[in-house]
Amino acid sequence: MIWPSHGSNPRYLYEALGLTLPEKYIDYSANINPLGTPASIKEKWMDFLAEIYVYPDPNATCLKEKIAKKEQIPLESILIGNGGAELISLVARIFAGKKVVIIEPAFSEYEKNCRINQCEIIYHQLHGPGFELNLADLQSSLTGADALFICNPNNPTGIQFPSSTILSIIEECDKQNCSVILDEAFYDFLAGYESFFPYIKKYSNLIIIRSMTKMFAIPGIRLGYLVAAPAVIQNLSELQPHWSTNTIALLAGELCLEDEAFIKKTQDYIFQERRRLFDFFQNHQFVVTASDVNFYLLQDPYLKDQFDLFQFLLHNGVVPRHTFNFPGLEGRWLRFAIKSSEENNRLLEVLAEWRMYHPLSS
Repeated sequence: MIWPSHGSNPRYLYEALGLTLPEKYIDYSANINPLGTPASIKEKWMDFLAEIYVYPDPNATCLKEKIAKKEQIPLESILIGNGGAELISLVARIFAGKKVVIIEPAFSEYEKNCRINQCEIIYHQLHGPGFELNLADLQSSLTGADALFICNPNNPTGIQFPSSTILSIIEECDKQNCSVILDEAFYDFLAGYESFFPYIKKYSNLIIIRSMTKMFAIPGIRLGYLVAAPAVIQNLSELQPHWSTNTIALLAGELCLEDEAFIKKTQDYIFQERRRLFDFFQNHQFVVTASDVNFYLLQDPYLKDQFDLFQFLLHNGVVPRHTFNFPGLEGRWLRFAIKSSEENNRLLEVLAEWRMYHPLSS
């Protein structure tokens, strides 16, 4: 079976399984902010439309300046992109034909783009339910590697790796002349996340990717940025198509950077809903990963695999993210986004019904 490679667009998933898409369903497979797009963007939308006859700034100067000021980093260390996916694609191109290590489970775009560029791929597999990461276990995989892809907080587990662990990996990779691609697509769902931006001046091997589509619920207009040493930025920018990022995305990005209250509101909401959901899962003996963000992995430990549960959910209009294309998971978990309280309640109703027909093991 050919499984859809990403979440969202549930009709592709139902088609792959030969099922009819219900008239009413809730998509838990896309990790977008459940609070929706900030009001500031909606209020300015007509102003944005007035700018669509103008070509975008190919250098994205205004947005770069705002990021540089907010993050206290040099302007020449920033590259704006058409979402994180484009930036990952550009990074993979500079390592074409080289040896790359991917810490798994991970976002499937790392592997996809490395394969397109004929990289030699080494998987460093983390194991559930804890999915712990440590340098000692990783050491042998780094030998002779040119680049390491790591996602923190991790997608799909939602687990945040300790900052000390990430830093020790960056330092070791620097000694071995191995670049570290640190994908922080979900960093802003965490209150008090310790940024690694200050380390780009010290470590020329460090490349950090951030998405703005997740927190600000703007996946339809695509926006992200990459931070690295100026020489790396220059190299990547030469590979990037002209006018890669559209005018509306650039204008929306400027507003998003200013909306600290929206970020704080989101973080508080996710924290409260996650705690409520996890209490239910514990009481009904579902296993979940120790997520710190707006999504998590879940499994019924009394199943050898989760396919029966997966189909039960789909028949009830609950659409999780399958994990058949995550190396090391192979369908043994299901990923869920944290949605609105009403939508989360529906998930709990369906899982409670499942447990009623599949009681706890004695």
